[in-house]
Amino acid sequence: MGLMAHLAELRSRIIRSALAVAAGAIVVLFAYNSVLRFLTEPYLELCRRRQPGFCGLSYDASLDAVNLFTMDPVEGFTTRMRIATYGGVILGLPVILWHIWKFIVPAMHKNERRYALSFISSAVILFAAGGLLAFSTLGRAIEFLIEWSGEGVDQVFRVSSYIRLVTLMVIAFGIGFTVPVLLVFLQLIGVLTPRALLSVWRYAIVGIVFIAAAITPSGDPVSLASLSLPMILLYFAAIGIGSLFTRRRKAAGESVD
Repeated sequence: MGLMAHLAELRSRIIRSALAVAAGAIVVLFAYNSVLRFLTEPYLELCRRRQPGFCGLSYDASLDAVNLFTMDPVEGFTTRMRIATYGGVILGLPVILWHIWKFIVPAMHKNERRYALSFISSAVILFAAGGLLAFSTLGRAIEFLIEWSGEGVDQVFRVSSYIRLVTLMVIAFGIGFTVPVLLVFLQLIGVLTPRALLSVWRYAIVGIVFIAAAITPSGDPVSLASLSLPMILLYFAAIGIGSLFTRRRKAAGESVD
């Protein structure tokens, strides 16, 4: 296939992926109120289990609902569009990954396809697991932040600020969980070795904690521990998987000799 044919195929797949994202965004727009209730559920659970007044004006006990506020008419609209865009990307992700795979797979050998499929699927699964963990710890993170805001400080959350916090936590946890996939890949191509990673495990733990503290948007110890501890476990899991690949490679080389 010539260069122009490749570019034409790439253009076609980008357009189809964009249409999938747009379709997903439209679905989220129509279901916006339900999506917003889902995103505020961790905060609502927090307000339910704490004493009355803990969440301030943000919680309406008579309606059993949390209220997010806007400072101007544009903020509500832009937040709706932002949520629709994020939702469109999530709903359209299977289509995007499919088109990426179909575009790159013709240039791969059989073994390369197997490794690529394993890395892509592992990265997606780990990113999703990190995002789910972030969402499950969101209530504890908000609780810590409210407790440390001081007495006499009423809680009035802007909808844009709340959605930004949720988004950043999900992305931060997702990226943190996918780092081991990169470590395994670097071991597979010979840039790193399991022995080298294991020899610096103490420094790696300190580095992981610092990185987790830097990328955790809320900065609370609950989120820090929730991100850093799984990252440490995944670091050692990456070393184990890298060791397995290394032994298999050596065994294959000896059998060839």
